[in-house]
Amino acid sequence: MRPAVAALLLLLPTLAGAQRPTRLAGGAVRPAAASAARIPGGTYRPLYDRGDGPVRVAPFSLDRRPVTRGEFLAFVRADSAWRRDRVRPVFADGRYLESWPGPLDAGRGDDLRRPVTHVSWFAARAYCAWRGRRLPSTDEWELAAAASATRRDASRDEVETQRLVSLYARPRAQTPPPVGGTPANAYGVRDLHGLVWEWTRDFNGVMVSDDSRGTAARDTRLFCAGGVVGATNPRNYPAFLRYAFRAGLEARATIGSLGFRCAAA
Repeated sequence: MRPAVAALLLLLPTLAGAQRPTRLAGGAVRPAAASAARIPGGTYRPLYDRGDGPVRVAPFSLDRRPVTRGEFLAFVRADSAWRRDRVRPVFADGRYLESWPGPLDAGRGDDLRRPVTHVSWFAARAYCAWRGRRLPSTDEWELAAAASATRRDASRDEVETQRLVSLYARPRAQTPPPVGGTPANAYGVRDLHGLVWEWTRDFNGVMVSDDSRGTAARDTRLFCAGGVVGATNPRNYPAFLRYAFRAGLEARATIGSLGFRCAAA
């Protein structure tokens, strides 16, 4: 065989790898990467001004929808340290993956398309690293979530704000529905609001001054009326809810309404 032909044959799996599952040690299969939207970045003004004005967010990619049970199941099959019956308590509390029928059973049918929940920040971070990605920063997540169906920045659009208030006020189902059921925003991203809350890389960093995996220095002003003092947009009630929720988390916490999605530069 000619060297050039042999080299091309060696490259074929690489060229097709983004669309095909990857066989891992022990027979586990890594699913094809979730479709990601390219977010061009831009200027973002956090709910609380950090003293240096608007934040510039560099371009990044973000999964178009949250990680599913089926995708997370492939991960725990590949890395047994993240199985429900083997995970170390320092990395997840006692409710980790408790909604699954078994340590290697995420359910059947629609269950596999539901967002994975009862998953800790440590586990979400490990999954994204396994996929060659990472958790989005809070600034990245909020920038993407500020988009409506037609505008990239609808953070001061009162109609859109009221729509989100209605979504957030709606009781969340004990078992979330399958992903992808909400309309895509202007970036082509779905389910940022109303399906599950989502982990971010620095989930409570905006409210603390020390390591973001702890809560020792949390700013408690957010939990009273004084929380609106210093807010850049006092009318953005959904943003207050998100920041308060994040500030109440610890990295090993697992909650039935908390999932995640991955990002990359």
